[in-house]
Amino acid sequence: MKAFVFPGQGAQFEGMGKDLYEQSPIAKDLFEKANDILGFRITDIMFEGTADDLKQTKVTQPAIFLHSVILNELMTKDLKPDMVAGHSLGEFSALVVNKALQFEDGLTLVSKRALAMQKACELEPSTMAAILGLDEHTIIDICQNITSDGAVVVPANFNSPGQIVISGSEKGIDRAIELLKDMGARRAIKLNVGGAFHSPLMEPARVELEEAIRNTKFAEPICPVYQNAVAKAVSNPADIQENLIRQLTAPVRWTHSVQQMIADGAEEFVEIGPGNVLQGLIKKIDRTVATRGIQSLAVS
Repeated sequence: MKAFVFPGQGAQFEGMGKDLYEQSPIAKDLFEKANDILGFRITDIMFEGTADDLKQTKVTQPAIFLHSVILNELMTKDLKPDMVAGHSLGEFSALVVNKALQFEDGLTLVSKRALAMQKACELEPSTMAAILGLDEHTIIDICQNITSDGAVVVPANFNSPGQIVISGSEKGIDRAIELLKDMGARRAIKLNVGGAFHSPLMEPARVELEEAIRNTKFAEPICPVYQNAVAKAVSNPADIQENLIRQLTAPVRWTHSVQQMIADGAEEFVEIGPGNVLQGLIKKIDRTVATRGIQSLAVS
């Protein structure tokens, strides 16, 4: 069985999508439709902008979504997945690919998500940190102890065994880094991000996005999606909708999702979109499965 997986924020690169636009009328049409939906020419920034330009909140998330979804449309037209998953933002790409969401609706939600997250980040100083070399139970316990003392810190991304990202207030993250190093973490590094994604500090964004998600039509998908919040196959449109609402404040259970996909029969994972981060994580989770990536029209 074949699983399609889609990257999240951080996978962007300068010039992304330009080859698609120039070589495919289908891609050009979708990109121009995106410019109209967003109300600005995101293509100008994607194709000609600098790395700093691409880091703008209103640009980064829609850009990665567009690159993944349009690339999928061009490269896998006759290749249907048996299951899909996306890492954080990538879940929206996965839901368009499995037909649970229309392209226009998916892009609109991604744009609203990006702006809502940025507003939430501005409410309180917060950040994230990558923790390497510790088991998840130790990290969960430390986070719970710090949070019970009044600072906010939670596991945010279970990326692979031994690689977990935590998220929270500046005070909570600083304290967690100190304690986790004492517990034997190989590395504990603050990330250069704008806020505490996938934590309770994203609650204002969750509330704002919930209304938009509830007002969006979700359809029966062509294959199950393994959603971040639950790490299991989901096909019911109402359940997909609820899990997507939960996603902003719930952890990304990537390790558990991949393990469940393999248990359910996934033999090959195809990462579609910019970068190859997910292929690397999947190999750390299970070296026996096949992985490959589609990043441009020249790679299949």
